Amino acid sequence: MTTSALPTRRFLDEAKSLACVHCGLCLGACPTYLETGNENDSPRGRIYIMRALEQGRLALADAAVRHVDLCLGCRACEVACPSGVQYGQLLEAAREHIEERFRRSAFQTFLRRVAIEEVFPFPARMKPVLWAARLARKLGLEPLFPKFAREALTLVPQDTSADGLPEVSPAATTPLKGRVGFIQGCVMSVMFGRTNAASVQLLNRAGYEVLTPPGQTCCGALYAHTGVLERARQCARRNIALFESLNLDAIIINAAGCGSTLKEYGHLLREDAPWAERAQQFSAKVKDLTEWLKPRDFKSQISNLKFITYHDACHLAHPQRITQPPRDLIRAVAGESFVELPESDVCCGSAGSYNLTEPEMAERLQRRKIGNILKTGAQIVVTTNPGCLLQIRAGLQKAGASRVHVLHIADFLLERINKNVQAP
Repeated sequence: MTTSALPTRRFLDEAKSLACVHCGLCLGACPTYLETGNENDSPRGRIYIMRALEQGRLALADAAVRHVDLCLGCRACEVACPSGVQYGQLLEAAREHIEERFRRSAFQTFLRRVAIEEVFPFPARMKPVLWAARLARKLGLEPLFPKFAREALTLVPQDTSADGLPEVSPAATTPLKGRVGFIQGCVMSVMFGRTNAASVQLLNRAGYEVLTPPGQTCCGALYAHTGVLERARQCARRNIALFESLNLDAIIINAAGCGSTLKEYGHLLREDAPWAERAQQFSAKVKDLTEWLKPRDFKSQISNLKFITYHDACHLAHPQRITQPPRDLIRAVAGESFVELPESDVCCGSAGSYNLTEPEMAERLQRRKIGNILKTGAQIVVTTNPGCLLQIRAGLQKAGASRVHVLHIADFLLERINKNVQAP
């Protein structure tokens, strides 16, 4: 709400900020610009705002912060940019500066610093909150809540809990192809336990022994994306120390947002001499589930498969540049039943905790995504990130299209395998 009295300081990498030549090729890739048409809600406009804040030409006040807050951090602009602007790194630095020096309203402070940052990265805290939310829905209490809370309740999934993953899951085939670690995640372990189990089972079937060591902590994505970088670094150090002694061929993650941050630990800890090289070595081993599994392990044997489409999770398609492997896996079992989704890589509005902090824009993007899904006629939507799953499911339900099923790619592939095995 107000500007702090602290003086301006340099928080941007000057070379990276000056790499933007304001050509405008990012405009068509930016979801918020597509919705508002406002230059300040575009990547090049936001970079201009960031530089103006750093140089003291613009006050750190509501107007400027609003445009930076409205950014989804989807990083679609990086793919479109011919100059190779590292927008995600600029955004994280700017948000760190804002969080340190800008005084938000009491509600936004509570939402960000307490309800989100002190709950979602901690599974033990998340579970009772989800239990209370499910109880409120079961008792039909939604009408008693304000619109913001009602929208949040629509995101809460039905109980998808599962037994915790074993520390060691042996390969289901011989010879052994290798030994991989598995990161079970915060939201994934609580809201999508069965999906984690499906992911490990797929890896076992592919010939890999899977280690899921206890003591894992949040990957740090939620903190990094909201500008709380020191807490993200603390998470990174803990995870590196836990996994680096296990002699693994790879470290597998099945959540796109988490994977993006895990692969960027080297950048996150670049100025921390004791950890910089260890972070690079850790990140080099991180692989998304879809880039580790091979299409040849899946065969299409079912002729009555429903039409299937695929939504590109932002942090898989943009920072990680992984778009073809998941499609190849889906086509391996779907064949001609696969249909492309219009604007498949435009954000669905979830963006981590964005649909909680910016519900109005999140809902606009949700409607846009649901409209494109319905145009395909698909009865199954596959994606690779928990936030996308929750956002798209809620959007389909609101649109009266709950007949369309939304599945994580691990659940989709395992379901196809099991049906093939059962087929006469």
